[in-house]
Parts: sequence; C-alpha cells; structure tokens
Amino acid sequence: MLTPFKRVALLAIVLLAAGSLISFAAPPQDPGAPEMMLAGGTSGKVPFPHLRHQQMLTDCNLCHLKFPQTPGAIEALKTEGKLAKKEVMNTVCTKCHKEKKLAGEASGPTTCTTCHVKG
Repeated sequence: MLTPFKRVALLAIVLLAAGSLISFAAPPQDPGAPEMMLAGGTSGKVPFPHLRHQQMLTDCNLCHLKFPQTPGAIEALKTEGKLAKKEVMNTVCTKCHKEKKLAGEASGPTTCTTCHVKG
C-alpha cells in the first residue's frame, strides 16, 4: 500500500511525464512577424497585417497550404516557377476577402489598388 507521501510523489512523476510528452508532441510554432511588407511587383509593395490574419483565421493552413511558413517563400516559389505571379493574391487573399464580404463578415480589401502601395 502506498503512503500519502508516495502517492503525491507518484502523481507528481506522472504529471511531469505527461507534460513532457505533450511539449514534445506539439512544439510551439513561430508566429512570424506581426506586420510584413510583401513584394507586389510593379504595382508596389503590399503591407500585410499578419497578426490580424492570425487572430481572425486561427488556422495557419488556410493560407499556408500554398506556401511554407518561411520568410521569402512566396518570392522563392515564383522564381522557381512553382507559383504563378499573382497566384497567392488571387487564389488565397482576394478569394478569401471576397467570400467573407459576401457572407457579411469583416473582410480585407478586394481590389488591387487598396493593397498595393507605390513608392
């Protein structure tokens, strides 16, 4: 039979082991910069409120199925010919913004000139 002290010690060991397993199973993800400036070609750069998107969408894969979560990934994939010039903006960004707008939800810009900044 276990004494109260041994029960507490055993419980502490079990909880510590469980906590260790959980931390190894799901390493924390780097959330990236809260604000980014994306290359926008000849139309000008695109300021991107990354943190706002994370807070509203909560699932990184909604955007990152097309490109990895590394700085410069979109431009690198375009250079390699794995992404078309406006593929991310047209099939991810603008599409999502328009769907949210149609659903009556808060949405981002839906036209080129509201995102791209010249100069």
